[in-house]
Amino acid sequence: MTLPGFPHVMPLEGFAGGLLIGLSAAVMLLGLGRIAGVSGMAARATGIADTGAPRGLAIAFVVGLPLGALVVSLLAGGVEVTFPSSIWPLVIGGLLVGFGTRLGSGCTSGHGVCGLSRLSRRSMVATGLFMASGFATVAVLRMGGLL
Repeated sequence: MTLPGFPHVMPLEGFAGGLLIGLSAAVMLLGLGRIAGVSGMAARATGIADTGAPRGLAIAFVVGLPLGALVVSLLAGGVEVTFPSSIWPLVIGGLLVGFGTRLGSGCTSGHGVCGLSRLSRRSMVATGLFMASGFATVAVLRMGGLL
């Protein structure tokens, strides 16, 4: 299925992925009483945070993310991955995202998936700011002819 203007979009796969993310968040919250925010789990797994999920659970969660992607890649017959020619944009971007998640008390997945589903006011504000920032970035890049 293709959509006009989006020749590479995969709506059914995106829908299925969204369902799995929601199901995973629900299982974590209802089954274990824990929020499945990736930044919180990563902070706990690496020892940056002293509170949250038990450390073993956090480590299993963080290790399971790339392993799950590997399994899907193998089942799908491989996934094409490209990286920039220099590693520095990835390093700088990663550090900025890490700083932002600590400053905002969570990442986009934690606020957008887990926080909104719990009707958290803080997550509603954070997700609104994420979206507004993205809209503003696209508008500025389009005005400058960069996008």
